[in-house]
Amino acid sequence: MKLSIIVATYNRKHQLKELFESFKHQTLPPDRFEIVVVDDGSTDGTDQFIDEVGSRVPFGIQYHYQQNKGPGYARTLGMEQAGGDVFIFIDSDCIAPPHYLQTIADAFHNRYIDAFGGPDRSAEAFSPWDKAVNYVMTSFLTTGGLRGSSGKKLARYYPRSFNMGLRREVFEKIGGFGSIYHYGEDIEFSHRIINSGARVEYIDDAFVYHKRRSSPRSFMKQVFKMGKARVQLGKIDRSMLEPLHFMPAVFLISLPVLLVGAMVSDILRFLFIIVLIIFVLFGVYLILDGFRHSRDLITAILIPIVFCIQVTAYGTGMMTEGIQTLRKK
Repeated sequence: MKLSIIVATYNRKHQLKELFESFKHQTLPPDRFEIVVVDDGSTDGTDQFIDEVGSRVPFGIQYHYQQNKGPGYARTLGMEQAGGDVFIFIDSDCIAPPHYLQTIADAFHNRYIDAFGGPDRSAEAFSPWDKAVNYVMTSFLTTGGLRGSSGKKLARYYPRSFNMGLRREVFEKIGGFGSIYHYGEDIEFSHRIINSGARVEYIDDAFVYHKRRSSPRSFMKQVFKMGKARVQLGKIDRSMLEPLHFMPAVFLISLPVLLVGAMVSDILRFLFIIVLIIFVLFGVYLILDGFRHSRDLITAILIPIVFCIQVTAYGTGMMTEGIQTLRKK
């Protein structure tokens, strides 16, 4: 069995260096895998970097360039060009631990699964902001386990393109990524994999270190687009839009309504105070739990801030897309 690691990238040459370095230290023999880089129109010299690094690594590298079309097109092109039996997707801002590929190869060989999804974590060397973002995006407390990091979940789990894979036969059966969803194409793709009857497994030990967005502004923009994409996915199939996904939008609508109501009603004033106390206590609990996981006070203090950004941006994205959909109707 040979693995093809498909990396869709856009102006991330500096991050590709770390990713490639991590694949040099894999316990899986280098003749068992290749890396397929699909450059989605980069202008930072990614092509030159691939030329330079190609002769210095023990594994094979394919490089393909396309005009900027988005990650869906890029990943599909990667599958079309890949030579492996199993396709693995990993984002260019990730780092793979040494056991990563061997763990995946063993799972496909020993249990004969058709597809998998794995978690993302923060490395010890990451900045406090990166660690706080990772906590908020993976903790059961802040996501309901939607990303599957704990194995527990309140909604259906879908493998995500930062760390997922499938057999070649599955791709040949269902086709590639839906290209119109810049932040939801992987969920739609996973949805088709699951509905095809494929045997999909969550592999907890096949984790990657994920750097994500490096600033509050870029993180907010990313999560806003995720909120918009969730509504778009729901228009394709209602099963991809579950009650838990509405919680940020419901909270953003309810809070100002309660605030206005508290000015004219004693009952609503009391309810507003209760909600505010619960929110503050939850923030304190996030700090304590975050410190327990990270052992870093700055990271722990940043977690409630990141959580507020996440809820606000995601809820706003959902409402924006929802209003646009109603206007079109």
